[in-house]
Amino acid sequence: MLSDIQIAQQATLLPIKEVAAKIGITEDELEFYGKYKAKLSDDLAERIKNNPDGKLVLVTAINPTPAGEGKTTTTAGLGQAMAKIGKNTIIALREPSLGPVFGIKGGAAGGGYAQVLPMEDINLHFTGDMHAITAANNLCCAMLDNHIQQGNALMIDQRRILIKRCLDMNDRALRNVVIGLGGKVNGIPREDHFIITVASEVMAILCLASDIADLKRRLGNILVAYTYSGEPVYAKDIKADGAMTALLKDAIKPNLVQTLEGTPAIMHGGPFANIAHGCNSIRATKLALKLADYCITEAGFGSDLGAEKFLDIKCRYAGISPSAIVIVATCRALKYNGGVPKSDVANENLDALKKGIVNLGVHIENMRKYNVPVIVAINRFGNDSKQELEYIEDYCRENGADFALSDVFCEGGNGGVELAKKVVEACEKPSNFAPIYSLDHTVKEKIEKIAKTIYGASKVNYTSAAEKAIAEVEKLGADKLPVCIAKTQYSLSDNPALLGAPKDFEITVRNVSLSNGAGFVVVYTGDIMTMPGLPKVPAAHGIDVDENGKIVGLF
Repeated sequence: MLSDIQIAQQATLLPIKEVAAKIGITEDELEFYGKYKAKLSDDLAERIKNNPDGKLVLVTAINPTPAGEGKTTTTAGLGQAMAKIGKNTIIALREPSLGPVFGIKGGAAGGGYAQVLPMEDINLHFTGDMHAITAANNLCCAMLDNHIQQGNALMIDQRRILIKRCLDMNDRALRNVVIGLGGKVNGIPREDHFIITVASEVMAILCLASDIADLKRRLGNILVAYTYSGEPVYAKDIKADGAMTALLKDAIKPNLVQTLEGTPAIMHGGPFANIAHGCNSIRATKLALKLADYCITEAGFGSDLGAEKFLDIKCRYAGISPSAIVIVATCRALKYNGGVPKSDVANENLDALKKGIVNLGVHIENMRKYNVPVIVAINRFGNDSKQELEYIEDYCRENGADFALSDVFCEGGNGGVELAKKVVEACEKPSNFAPIYSLDHTVKEKIEKIAKTIYGASKVNYTSAAEKAIAEVEKLGADKLPVCIAKTQYSLSDNPALLGAPKDFEITVRNVSLSNGAGFVVVYTGDIMTMPGLPKVPAAHGIDVDENGKIVGLF
């Protein structure tokens, strides 16, 4: 079979204006970025705001292997399959981060014959949204340090600066740095830190803002530092909010592209789910719901991370409810959860599959707690054995879970028709969606509700730093916000080595921070890093450009 990039480069794309026309978007409502990409204008959002909403379908997954289990591939393939059965469908996705593209995981535009195109553009610079977010965040940091340099009228304590610079790249050397060296003219020396752009609060704000005015308000509310007397300092206090908004005035507009089979795809925003809230923008999802009968969207990593945050944070702020939830499961991830090393997950091992399948059971049970119909998509890989696939199917039957074998990677939309039919059936069933915690709960009550109800933890421990930070959140009156837990994606616990469905484990909250502009409290567990590093052999080693200017090795 051809590689992902070979399939993408051999595809015949429709001009983006033709893709737009399929869903009733006029050429005047597009802002073109070449022939195959466009941003959707504010005029479009205004024109369709009173359209009825379509059905919302969330695609999530079990706990994955380091390479991922094909959520985006399943989402793209499902969108293509919905078109095959005559359903007016749009998919809504996150934009890829350059960190994974050049790191270990590769791109995030799907794979095989279920991709979003133009694949190379999407996985690299796309329409520049990531760069705009990086620039806006770093402008705020520069203005903060300049304020201190130019007399520090607000009496900002440089030991209590909260906002961090960012870069959309895996670069561990920048996690902890010292800036302002070289004498008086070069600033005030202090410790600083870099995070990856997709973990920044600016990224979260872009994805949760309803319009440009809301964007500016949220940016202004970013808690950037404290004064020597312990008073909070916000981005608006250093007059950074207006200029940051100016940098993001185009980035806030969702992007329209297409799948390999011409299904419309809106891609916008890209927060990580193990660090941030892991969902594409509210604007993108709501546009898709107004433009189509079905919107297929995804949330990052397993349902314990992305789906929980989609359901407890994004749906709450957007005022939307899913009609169905699709859980992507693979033989290899279930074997990985059964203790097989990642290097051996392609080999048949029914015993490990039987041991690891309890992980799927937990994810099914957890998603049912939100009172939404659940379907399991068994994402087939070429080396899966018949016995392994049949065992997963039997497990789903025994647990009363609807399921379908998905072969969209090899067959495109045709390989997802059975799944599409199951999704349509599920969307007609009653859905009484409700978040699993109330905003009236305390910060600790929310954390413990997620940890015990979704992760299966027996107890939550708090470091002294976390206790102090929670008290600070309460002092600022922000304790009624949702919580966004930063946790490993490889386990239901905060320990990546505890695979399957661990029991009687405790998780440790090591720190807490307030994303005041985004509107949630970030809770850090385990050893989660906000600036990843590159692996020993990064994907970047295999990426090149040939003598004809064609990119090779991207996946």
